[in-house]
Amino acid sequence: MSDQMELLVHGTSNLIAELDSRVCPEDMEGSTPFLGDTAIYPSEELGHGVQGLEVPLIPRPPVKPKPPRQSRLLRLHSLESMKVNRRAKVRSSQESSSEPVDTDSSCGSHYGDFSGSPLLGLKRRSAAASQTLLSRGSSSSSSSSSSLRDCEIRRSAVSMTEFWNSPPHLEPKGPAIDKPVPSGRRKLPPVVHTKLLPPIAVNIESSALRTSNRIDLDYVDYIQAAGKVQSHQQNHFLSPSQGTEDSQSSISMTSSSSVMVPILSEDLRSRSYMDSNLLAGGSLLGASELQRYFPNKMIQVYIATWNTQGKKEFPDSLEDLLLPSDSQSIHDLYVIGTQEGIPDKREWEIRLQMILGPYFVLLCSASHGVLQLSVFIRRDLIWFCSEVEQASVTTRIISQVKTKGAVGISFTFFGTSFLFITSHFTSGPGKIFERMLDYTKTIESLGLPRIIPNTNQYRSNPNDVTSRFDNVFWFGDFNFRLDVKRAVIDELLDSNSQENLCSILHYDELTRKLQEGSVFKGFKEAEICFPPTYKFDVGCDVYDSSSKKRTPSYTDRIIYKNRHKDDILVVKYGSCSSIKTSDHRPVYCFCQVKIRPGKDNIPLCAGQFDRDIYIEGIKRRFPRNASQCSSLNQKNSTICSVS
Repeated sequence: MSDQMELLVHGTSNLIAELDSRVCPEDMEGSTPFLGDTAIYPSEELGHGVQGLEVPLIPRPPVKPKPPRQSRLLRLHSLESMKVNRRAKVRSSQESSSEPVDTDSSCGSHYGDFSGSPLLGLKRRSAAASQTLLSRGSSSSSSSSSSLRDCEIRRSAVSMTEFWNSPPHLEPKGPAIDKPVPSGRRKLPPVVHTKLLPPIAVNIESSALRTSNRIDLDYVDYIQAAGKVQSHQQNHFLSPSQGTEDSQSSISMTSSSSVMVPILSEDLRSRSYMDSNLLAGGSLLGASELQRYFPNKMIQVYIATWNTQGKKEFPDSLEDLLLPSDSQSIHDLYVIGTQEGIPDKREWEIRLQMILGPYFVLLCSASHGVLQLSVFIRRDLIWFCSEVEQASVTTRIISQVKTKGAVGISFTFFGTSFLFITSHFTSGPGKIFERMLDYTKTIESLGLPRIIPNTNQYRSNPNDVTSRFDNVFWFGDFNFRLDVKRAVIDELLDSNSQENLCSILHYDELTRKLQEGSVFKGFKEAEICFPPTYKFDVGCDVYDSSSKKRTPSYTDRIIYKNRHKDDILVVKYGSCSSIKTSDHRPVYCFCQVKIRPGKDNIPLCAGQFDRDIYIEGIKRRFPRNASQCSSLNQKNSTICSVS
């Protein structure tokens, strides 16, 4: 029996030494120390008779044989199992005290499985190895107790060897055990982007800033201009490391969300605004500003003329005149001329301002007796206008009577000069010669321009004011009549066809003179597609039903003249038939005018406008809207009312 114990101890020592030799130091450094690792015992505890140990043999008295007991390794293994179970209980108690954690991933991935931990893997591998060794040992010798103990020793040794030789975190074979994953040991998967991240830009943009900096919806030119200069800005951008300048101000200046175009210091050094040429990029009236506000270099001009017959009362609404239904958008320039105008001139201008709204300001207003001329411009375009000049002339023999004559307003917009004239010529049928004299006196006596330099002096005539400007618009009550009987005109008007309107124009005195060139030399008129505008009974669409039976005529006209060919394009030429407070119908025309860049050596308007008219007109817009809303929402009591 003692011999068998010595052999068993000797075999166990050899197996432990072999396992120690298989374990590499490198593997031991990266692994977690395990309490159930290899254990080497001194020879005093293992007993005598072990080969390779030089210990003197000490005789002992004979003792009674003790019952067989488990080996030291098996006891250590069972002890280690108890420790593992104790740790598992402590861990489960901690997890139960904490809140439950959802182990599902929002991005569709799964967390790592902790079922392959060293302790749990060792336990599973030990069970598998024990079943294999027991099946083999039972076939050789099942009756020997030494073989059974040998199998148990081999089972422990094989499990430890398999643990150290297996790759780290290797999941054991078999069905996975679903266990809650502790929040402290959760393994999150790497974040995978679905698309490439945008590059980090120097400037910072946000939709809130972009919305706050936007002025009007129709100002898309700011965005186009910002995109063109963005590449030029990035080349001159200074990073904070290159100097001591404030980086925040540099970023704000180069931000494309701002409507203000940044100005570089290099451009200021290499540029002279007063002596700049027409193509200079930094001039206020130069090509760069013109391209910014008018990419197509065309300005929208609206012109209206109306003989109000000196009525004191105003029409119910002027919206049909200033904002006709066939015009989809507002224009840049509104010019309104009246003959036999309303006595209260200021009230007339306030009414116009109230209709046009806060987008427009009164650039200039001139009058000559009962002749009135008002020019409204978009408020952000006023900086590109020169000083406005005005002049008037009377065509009456007695100059104190200011019922017939002309009023003119002139200014330069960028590099293009404008002249607007409203006139009231001699009335009465058959007085063509007197009207021609009125025209001649007007072009010779209207002293414009006075301060603003002429854009082309070589093509100017000192005896013709219309030759000193690039674009001239002349409108008013010219009083040219239809040289035909009233019955002929009534017959042609009854059919109400375009062909008959063309037939009516064959009798028009002004059309003949324009074709002959004897009056209004160089002027043109758009095609007339509306019925005669004079003379109506007030308040209805019936031509003169009085005893005089005046022949209907095209007395109210708008003609134009341009120095450069095809600079003026007429979009619409018509009359407003809804306003019936006078015996004349208003006539309007909106057209597109080509603009050229200019120089900064002219006296500018400097943003001056009639502020009192602007404030009063805007104030009147709100009470009208408030009264409309209150009339719809408020219900008055039929019993009593509170005033």
